[in-house]
Amino acid sequence: MQFCCIYTRGFHPTCTKELSLAVKIRLARHGSKKNPYYRIVVIDSRVKRDGRCIEEVGRYNPMVEPPFVQVDLEKVDKWIACGAQMTDTTARLVESVRNPRTDVAPKAKKPSKKAAAKAAAEAEKAE
Repeated sequence: MQFCCIYTRGFHPTCTKELSLAVKIRLARHGSKKNPYYRIVVIDSRVKRDGRCIEEVGRYNPMVEPPFVQVDLEKVDKWIACGAQMTDTTARLVESVRNPRTDVAPKAKKPSKKAAAKAAAEAEKAE
């Protein structure tokens, strides 16, 4: 049972209002400028990106080759059973840990119409 004082992590004498929290499993950015690493955290969806988390369930470092992903699957499964929702990126990372053959790299973006037309024009000019 959750109470409205989510930052005290339990019952607060002045608060008796029950609250259903929207809990998410998402990335919290850490590291320095242009050198990020991420913690996979369980957090209330209304809290800012790097705000106080309920629990840390993993880490992700995209700056090393191959990208480093560490996830405690037992904790993730426990929070999903409690009703936590994973973001798309976090779901992809957790799936890559469960099935190591899955690629961690982000999907390649297709070029815009203008960029595609420019590349086609350069290809014709080169021929």
